[in-house]
Amino acid sequence: MTMLDYSRLAATPVATDPFPHVVVSRFVPPATLETVVSELPSLERRGSFPTGSLRFGSAAAALMEELEGPLLRQAIAAKFELDLDDAPTMLTLRGCSTERDGHIHRDSAAKRVTVLLYLNPATAAWARHEGCLRLLRRGDDLEDFAVEVPPIDGTLLVFPNGGNAWHGHRTFIGRRYVVQLNYMTTDSAARSELRRHRLSAFVKRLTLAA
Repeated sequence: MTMLDYSRLAATPVATDPFPHVVVSRFVPPATLETVVSELPSLERRGSFPTGSLRFGSAAAALMEELEGPLLRQAIAAKFELDLDDAPTMLTLRGCSTERDGHIHRDSAAKRVTVLLYLNPATAAWARHEGCLRLLRRGDDLEDFAVEVPPIDGTLLVFPNGGNAWHGHRTFIGRRYVVQLNYMTTDSAARSELRRHRLSAFVKRLTLAA
């Protein structure tokens, strides 16, 4: 039994402005989302935590497992006409945003596809556009955006990485849960990043256990 609404993903066309992407609202159905959010670890520090270094309740753990499973991989590959069969994955969770987050950037070239899943309830902060991810037309202007994605209600954002895949968000300070899944390349840069990811998972397990 799946926890994600693949029919909503299948029905959402690929948008091309400012670069190819899909945004799917309520990819995690509301009833499932409520349970998952209640089982997420409380992360009081900024940064991305490998999910293997964290403790989840049963529903949240099942969601993390499904995100790295074959159904989502196949759906994304079909949506963007990519071959992701052999692509390694990285899965991390962020739960705390500070003034140091949200700066304009492109993702590492070792990451073929970026998948972001937002696990926050709607609040006034998001209505004020704080912490809402913007897909940008250029790499030097946060206000020149084509799409703004509120990080709420199980919204899914997927985009293949490219030279123009600039994104960022206005400063938000506080709890901001986002799961990031990346389908990696298989070159040396990706292998190096995966090694760093595994080392980070080990170090953070030790830190959280202390």
